[in-house]
Amino acid sequence: MTAPTTADLPTAPAPQGHPRRWLILGVICLAQLTVLLDNTVLNVAIPSLTEELGAATSDIQWMINAYSLVQSGLLLTAGSAADRYGRKKMLIAGLALFGIGSLVAGLADSTAQLIAARAGMGVGGALLLTTTLAVAMQIFTPDEHPKAIGIWSAVNALGFATGPLVGGFLLEHFHWGAIFLINLPVAALGLAAAVALVPESKNVQGDRPDLLGALLSTVGMASLVFAIISGPEHGWTSGRVLATAAVAVVALAAFAYWESRIPYPMLDLQFFRNRKFTGAVAGAVLITFGMGGALFLLTQHLQFVLGYDALEAGLRTAPLALTVVLLNFSGLSAKWMAKLGLPLSIALGMVLMSGGLVSIATLTRHGYGGTLLGLLLIGAGCAIANPAMAHAIMSAIPREKAGVGAGINGTLAEFGNGLGVAVLGAVLNSRFAALIPVAAGSLPAALAAAGSAGERAEITDAFSSGLETSQLVGAVAVLLGGLLAAALLRRAELSERARGAGPTAPAGGGPDSSVGVSG
Repeated sequence: MTAPTTADLPTAPAPQGHPRRWLILGVICLAQLTVLLDNTVLNVAIPSLTEELGAATSDIQWMINAYSLVQSGLLLTAGSAADRYGRKKMLIAGLALFGIGSLVAGLADSTAQLIAARAGMGVGGALLLTTTLAVAMQIFTPDEHPKAIGIWSAVNALGFATGPLVGGFLLEHFHWGAIFLINLPVAALGLAAAVALVPESKNVQGDRPDLLGALLSTVGMASLVFAIISGPEHGWTSGRVLATAAVAVVALAAFAYWESRIPYPMLDLQFFRNRKFTGAVAGAVLITFGMGGALFLLTQHLQFVLGYDALEAGLRTAPLALTVVLLNFSGLSAKWMAKLGLPLSIALGMVLMSGGLVSIATLTRHGYGGTLLGLLLIGAGCAIANPAMAHAIMSAIPREKAGVGAGINGTLAEFGNGLGVAVLGAVLNSRFAALIPVAAGSLPAALAAAGSAGERAEITDAFSSGLETSQLVGAVAVLLGGLLAAALLRRAELSERARGAGPTAPAGGGPDSSVGVSG
């Protein structure tokens, strides 16, 4: 392909930033928030679903997993489709599918209908999670990317924190279907705003769709996530887990081979030769591994050990999200990132998060003060490291591949989070079972079998010890992730300077073939 001439360079407003970019960011963040709320809101509705739909434990698991499996499996494909066919089109399609799925879920009168609706919502969720970040990278100037990504990251934290609170409030006052029907006005508002405000952008070079790559990546990622989800319950050496993991390995290996052979790959494996990209990828997996698993364990500690209900536990974890929102919406984290640079920002953020996890592990037993300190440290670390990590990934990928970049970012988050919950949960269960052999890894069963208050206290102490060990493992993973990512990113910067190339052009920087063409 020949280099573009001056006449070929676009004159659309993308290099200067879209004139309504901040309003558009609000629209896409609203769409993002809807998806993120649904990731957590179902957990608080499990008792109601069990009672009113007669859902068995396996049904509940599939209600939760159908959404996450479909969404995680389709993220790369959704990002590629957004680049190929138009990010605005895929954003609108995602909102429509998510809204329709929410309507069917809210009106479902059987577990099968609800599971199918959740799978449909997962398709819409995959489209939304990839297009929102990709659109943001198109409409802002490179200098504004850190602040825009910071706000986008803050919405992620807000969705995580408010999901249980919103779900608890709705279940207290309305039928369980309200937790899905509440998505409808938000999706409708998002649709109207997307049609009116969001500019269309796509890779006009016309890469041919990589259908086999899409199939292999979807099968591979969905199988991998399913194996991770199933491991703690069925055993890591069970036939179910080993067979699913084998499918994942074969499919992902075939995907990598196929992508290296075709002229228009969905995922260009050359990205992994970029130290900036590999550093951000390594850090992103380890940060979500430590954070996802550790916060999952913290919720258990607040509920099972300290006796809070789901709503109370959600309120007590809210300071984490509020810290992220405050630092990102105020622009402070973007200023720090600009001053420190990506390597130092990521290192500092993950050191803070690691310290927060250590605080929770060692001070929680002395009261909520230690937990609060840990949450504030984690929130400050997240506000600095998460946007820096996302920016590193997106800026290492050509702008015309912004959708694929967003898909990679989302896939890493899903993978790391699932792996963290599974591995740190296994550490907890192993420690707990070693201290209380009769417990068989189940705190409720052990407490039910306890014959005296002394035995119950001993069981609770054993569970707390397991939580502490798991949180410390998570802290080590986060710290290692920060140091590894910072080192690789620093080496990438030094290498670029040695070549006289300057910093890698951000994904949204510079004119290319992917600018908005309408709106």
